[in-house]
Amino acid sequence: MIPGPLMLDLEGLVLTPDEEHLLRHPGVGGVIFFSRNFSSRKQMMELVAQIRDIRPELLLCVDQEGGRVQRFREGFTRIPPMQILGDLLPGGDALQLLRDTGWLMASELLASGIDFSFAPVLDVDREGCEVIADRSFSDDPICLVQAAGAFIAGMHEAGMAATGKHFPGHGGVRADSHLETPYDQRSLQALRDRDLRPFVELSNTLDAVMPAHIVFPNIDDNAVGFSRFWLQTVLRDELQFEGVIFSDDLSMKGADIAGSYAQKADSALQAGCDMVLVCNSRPGALEVLDFLESADVNPSPRLPDMLGRQQPDWTTLVASPRWQSTVAKLEELVAAKAK
Repeated sequence: MIPGPLMLDLEGLVLTPDEEHLLRHPGVGGVIFFSRNFSSRKQMMELVAQIRDIRPELLLCVDQEGGRVQRFREGFTRIPPMQILGDLLPGGDALQLLRDTGWLMASELLASGIDFSFAPVLDVDREGCEVIADRSFSDDPICLVQAAGAFIAGMHEAGMAATGKHFPGHGGVRADSHLETPYDQRSLQALRDRDLRPFVELSNTLDAVMPAHIVFPNIDDNAVGFSRFWLQTVLRDELQFEGVIFSDDLSMKGADIAGSYAQKADSALQAGCDMVLVCNSRPGALEVLDFLESADVNPSPRLPDMLGRQQPDWTTLVASPRWQSTVAKLEELVAAKAK
């Protein structure tokens, strides 16, 4: 069965009766977990099992990028910000460590029943954008492509689909799209020369893309996630991208430019998104489900490609030389950065 077009979140550590009912709605296609849903690996796996018993086809995911965006911590390897790893380039062992880190992050999640992490960040940045900064591998697009390519290869090796974000690049604006709609005045050629390059170079290796809630007024009047120009003309036609397109969270203030939750979902799906996210707003999620019913929206056949392709045994994983060596190297990096 194909998952529905809506990804939503949960209130706590266990499913409530209302959530059990909600997850049975055919419009629901996935669950994104936050720190409030996690207390331990054991608890998370029990929550995952609850969800799988209800709808085994649902996509289960998390933001587990590393650094300040790592929702699962206790019992999981602490992953440094990607900027720390990107700064190791062009060191001889840097690409292998990036690949091993992608493999480790993905393997730990897959072993815990999670299908994928929304990673990697492909925004070209260092300190320009408040919400990106050290989440980016580099402010050099060539270096970023090398680093992200290795990280994606590791994710794929583990059996996890990779999601590049935030198309076509969030590094050129200071504003945080969680709080407002950023406007980037650059031309399309300026973006092609810098921010778009990682998406162009990696489009054939990415399984999914998440567009940014940014307006580029000199290119198109709509925010990227609601723009047929960006999602169809550029991403699908020019870049020949055939994978999944996820909206960014429709609860973010940057998305409010498109109207109500129903209007935002409609605009995103019409523009070309395969799945829309509504987080931290149950009324918003319910409004989108009502819209999906009334509009008779068909689920995207691309979505099952995001399911985890392997589920390693945790005990075997942590006993492996590759896991132990990678953990030791990451701990050394984190400790050195803290000095």
